[in-house]
Amino acid sequence: MLYFDTSAVLPYYRAERASEEVERLLRAQAQPVWISDLVQVEFASALSRWVRTGELEEPQAHRIEAAFHEDRRAGRFVTTAIGQGEFRQAREWLGSFKTALRTLDALHLACAHLQGHCLVTLNRVMMKAAEFWGLETLAPGSDNRTER
Repeated sequence: MLYFDTSAVLPYYRAERASEEVERLLRAQAQPVWISDLVQVEFASALSRWVRTGELEEPQAHRIEAAFHEDRRAGRFVTTAIGQGEFRQAREWLGSFKTALRTLDALHLACAHLQGHCLVTLNRVMMKAAEFWGLETLAPGSDNRTER
């Protein structure tokens, strides 16, 4: 099973360098991919930022948001809550002082890890941290897949 962080979800809804690979990866899945509640918040934040900076018009942002919510309702994504275990794991990794992980990235990584999923991300810092701890990862658009 795959866990997509926000950086891997966004290119599916907006043309970016990794969009074709993300779309191919999503379409190839026989099962829905996993996301966390955090993806929903970061997705909204990205849309807001793009409207504020003029990268998107507000009606475009609403269409993208509606498409994302429709895909969730249709079962393309399964959302997992972030619980105490994820917070504990993220805090442990951050407190190790071994990587450049940031708070929300540590939570994404903990969600993938504790659910036993392969982390799909375009975030290089998160990818390096996952590899440091021996977690399975996949970077769309590259041959970078590590196995546990």
